[in-house]
Amino acid sequence: MKLYSKGQVIFFSTASALLVFFLLLGFGIIRGHSEKTEKIVSGGSQLSLQTNELKQDAVSPVSTDSPLEYTTEERENIRIYEALNKGVVNITTETLRYNWFLEPVPSEGGTGSGSIIDKRGYILTNYHVVKDAYKLYVNLYDGSQFIGKVIGKDRENDLAVVKFDPKGKELITVPFGDSKHLKVGQKVLAIGNPFGYDRTLTTGIVSGLGRPVRTSGSLIIQGMIQTDASINPGNSGGPLIDSLGRMIGINTMIYSPSGGSVGIGFAIPINTARRIVPDLIKYGHVNRGWINFYPVQIDQNIVRYGKLPVSKGILVSKVEKNSNAAKAGIRGGDINNPVQYGKSIIYFGGDIIIEIDGVKTETLADLFSALEDNKPGDTVAVVLMRGKRKMTVHVVLSKRPDDLQM
Repeated sequence: MKLYSKGQVIFFSTASALLVFFLLLGFGIIRGHSEKTEKIVSGGSQLSLQTNELKQDAVSPVSTDSPLEYTTEERENIRIYEALNKGVVNITTETLRYNWFLEPVPSEGGTGSGSIIDKRGYILTNYHVVKDAYKLYVNLYDGSQFIGKVIGKDRENDLAVVKFDPKGKELITVPFGDSKHLKVGQKVLAIGNPFGYDRTLTTGIVSGLGRPVRTSGSLIIQGMIQTDASINPGNSGGPLIDSLGRMIGINTMIYSPSGGSVGIGFAIPINTARRIVPDLIKYGHVNRGWINFYPVQIDQNIVRYGKLPVSKGILVSKVEKNSNAAKAGIRGGDINNPVQYGKSIIYFGGDIIIEIDGVKTETLADLFSALEDNKPGDTVAVVLMRGKRKMTVHVVLSKRPDDLQM
């Protein structure tokens, strides 16, 4: 029988404990939370969010009997769900409708999901979930309900920020990730809270990137993430999460030939939310740049009447003196020869804009999309047709007028 000294016993005991710790860490069953302050910047404004950070410092109750009962991937899924599901809320709304006597009466609205992004009660969700809300209720994982308020919304990206008072309740937040370096084939998880108490988890992969998707309001959201993870009814506004437990997208819609929850899902990249959330909280809308001119989307009737050199584009009907468009050299039409088209007055003879900031502008929706990620003071390249001559000018953007905010 071999004898060991006291020092050798302590050494081998410590080494064994460290070995077990790193094995557990490798299996992904050690986790926890720590608090951090995350700063996100939009334009010149900075916003500090009080968030949780996933931390590998506590044993997760993935398996109480045998750690070999689950596969490595299953442990990972369970770990992420247990860490983040309490940060996903159910949102229900009431809207106003008019009865036979033209009196406004409350009516049951829609439902969706949202991610708590700040411990003070800020929630990130979809615009279409809350757009017509007269009253809004936030339902947490434990069944508790709070009255919420929409403090900022952006129709162009289908995003909104809701605020509620947690009244001292400790909140779990869903941490922001980075959608810049996503790869097709990367594993993703979708968490939703469609019915208040029934939080769901589905898994899949990133099946496409950079997808332009047209919304029901005929706006185009650029750069959408496509996934085959099932999006259940009411999951709109919930987080799309990577394998490290970070939100890399906001689940928005699903294309399903069968009309069910299985099909092609689309999520808004989290970097879009990072860019606009500070503005939504500070201003209630996104502070975007604009080109000051009177645009007309050309169609075949306008092309034939004006004998235009292109079949698609934005006709510059009028340019105000000293506007940023005028200073850049963009020309409007002949104001001495107005033409009535439907209920509108068009001035022919002006430039036709076919591209802004690298984005083709065939429709008015394209015009808004081209300027969606630009701030007042930014300089953009504008490609236009002047007669049969193609040319490029550079415009310093002004602030988008309030009546054009969406």
